[in-house]
Amino acid sequence: MKARDVMSSPVITVNPATSVREVAQLFLDKRISGAPVVDDNGKLVGMISEGDLLHRAEAETGRRRSWWLHLLTQKGTLASDYVREHGRSVADVMSHRLITASPEMPLRDIARLLEKNRIKRVPIVENGELVGFVSRANLIQAVAGAQREMEIKLSDQQIREKLLADLRNQPWAELGIINVTVTEGKVELWGIVDGENERRALKVAAGAVPGVVAVEDHLTTRPFTA
Repeated sequence: MKARDVMSSPVITVNPATSVREVAQLFLDKRISGAPVVDDNGKLVGMISEGDLLHRAEAETGRRRSWWLHLLTQKGTLASDYVREHGRSVADVMSHRLITASPEMPLRDIARLLEKNRIKRVPIVENGELVGFVSRANLIQAVAGAQREMEIKLSDQQIREKLLADLRNQPWAELGIINVTVTEGKVELWGIVDGENERRALKVAAGAVPGVVAVEDHLTTRPFTA
């Protein structure tokens, strides 16, 4: 699956001139935790999220540093924190660090992007235009959708063929010493494995095939030889 298959669109956006109070109310009304920031020409210029509103003077949640840490902190950092805690517009508090993805990016790469950068959502941009965004929630929805697809029934032969085809792509699976039989949706695994991790992986692979109702383990572990 790709970003375009799960992305949210159209996108709720805000303007750099929008007030912090209006953004906070927007988050509450729309039940969202973040939004892309676009200028008057529709160009993506930043992101704003709940995290950007955590340390605010009006809520008395501003950062409190001990006197010695205050002395060690650079003036530029202190000034930046002051702006984020007291600024009245989105431009004052938003993140200017833009991390984007294309509609064709595979979801596995989207997941890595979110994890690597410790972000909860990524704007999807095509030909310089904001067309959607993918959040962690969208990835979870993809998992839920995949689970529904697993309810599709396959014949016993189709189950066996699909499982064997999947295992051929796994470097840990030795099909020369593993066999699979399927009867009325029940998969039986036969053969020899090197250890419990391989046994568990085979059972997971079998259970992931649509139409499988049970997995029976007849596998034996290869004796360890020095």
